Amino acid sequence: MSRRSPRTRSEPYHHGDLSRALVKAAEELLTERGVEGFTLRECARRAGVSHAAPAHHFGDIGGLLTEVAASGFEQLTATVLKAKSRESDPVKWMVLGNLTYVQFAIDHPALFRLMFHSALVDRSSERLRSAGAAAFATLKAGLSGMRGDSDADVMASEAWRDPELLEQWALIHGLATLAVEGQLRGAGSKKQLTAALRKVLELNVAGLEERRRGRANSSPAKVV
Repeated sequence: MSRRSPRTRSEPYHHGDLSRALVKAAEELLTERGVEGFTLRECARRAGVSHAAPAHHFGDIGGLLTEVAASGFEQLTATVLKAKSRESDPVKWMVLGNLTYVQFAIDHPALFRLMFHSALVDRSSERLRSAGAAAFATLKAGLSGMRGDSDADVMASEAWRDPELLEQWALIHGLATLAVEGQLRGAGSKKQLTAALRKVLELNVAGLEERRRGRANSSPAKVV
């Protein structure tokens, strides 16, 4: 089947569609060439618009890539929540959410690198920060569901003040980064890698559960 040809300038997008079309074209180009091979001109060509259109809508390459990164966080959030919707047990829910985070990175390596590591992205962007916070909230929700925290506690928690939250974040982001950078190639097929990652996450959550039960069952120290 032949690939669909880009829309010509004589076929303008309806109002409100152009930005979305440019972001989609940018994601496709990023996937194929990475940040190193990304250009606004090629992005515009794929969207079927003038080469000046990306700059008009996003200012520069950094503006467009910041929007792509924000879109990536939104996709990550939606993917994790969709996966979690199939599981009601809090412990399994947490494992599944964590695994989905890592799997998202494996499935979208160039986008994952852009979201977290690219110097071209404007980290001060409120749009990006909001999308990133929403994605991080899914991790908070998984841990709080297992711990039985209130919604207020979840929203107020910060990784650097919550050792268990920081542990979970470090683990899943570390695994995701190792996978994206090709450090887990020896795991075998994608199915074998997923099984290995699931086991690591299950062991981690089981250890977290055991520590929490131990603290709950421990007797207070006697005052002499």
